[in-house]
Amino acid sequence: MTAAKEKIRELEDKAKKIRRSIIEMLAKAGSGHPGGSLSSADLVTALYSSVLRYNPKDPAWPERDRFHMSKGHCCPLWYAVLAESGYFPRERLFTLRQLGSLLQGHPDRRTPGVEVASGSLGQGLSVGLGMSLAAKVDNKNYRVYVLLGDGEIQEGNVWEAAMACAHFKRDNICAILDYNGFQIDGKTCHIMDLEPLVDKWKAFGWHTIEIDGHNMQRILDAYAEAESVKAKPSIIIAHTIKGKGVSFMENVCDFHGRAPTKEEAEKALKELE
Repeated sequence: MTAAKEKIRELEDKAKKIRRSIIEMLAKAGSGHPGGSLSSADLVTALYSSVLRYNPKDPAWPERDRFHMSKGHCCPLWYAVLAESGYFPRERLFTLRQLGSLLQGHPDRRTPGVEVASGSLGQGLSVGLGMSLAAKVDNKNYRVYVLLGDGEIQEGNVWEAAMACAHFKRDNICAILDYNGFQIDGKTCHIMDLEPLVDKWKAFGWHTIEIDGHNMQRILDAYAEAESVKAKPSIIIAHTIKGKGVSFMENVCDFHGRAPTKEEAEKALKELE
């Protein structure tokens, strides 16, 4: 096996481990959001494993790249990745949503590695723009990555931020869209159709990259392409599957915000072995 293929295999194995952690912590908590956490697991695993510059021993390292999870309800994924990246012991994952825990139901700045609290949808790209502009003011070369949900981008604030990112030529920001086609009430195409989505982002002045969000090689290539773009922001529109990796959760709206039961968790973990 070549070194490149070995790297992809390692990332795929790590993403599977992350998915197992998501199932375990949600089952222990008895609440939370598995669907979108599982669908974007490959995207965030690759980002932290091969792209993002960070130092878990010094979370406030000035030269670090910034990541913001705008769809904050999918924080079980983020917490699992942060634990895997060395920000805190994995055992902490099983305090999810407990009173006084560092791992709340939506991201909180008390959690090591979390830059900004999130939960109210539609605000994250504006937050990312602020970070991006701060890098320019401070003469820093860090990059900013923002994970968006597809239901989330039905909100107007996202498009105001998109317009501003292009206006200010923020080539150090990369949006990542988890395009799994579902939101809490059903399919996005039934609630507020997003298409033609690629054309919309291009019209707003963004470099647009469309990929299979579960293909690790394409994910890595997309991050590299985004970093090479100059004088405009980039967005990776990643086609994903809600609940990816667990057959009975895939494309099932009920698992947008319902934690698996003990029996469901056991079945899911067997599929993720």
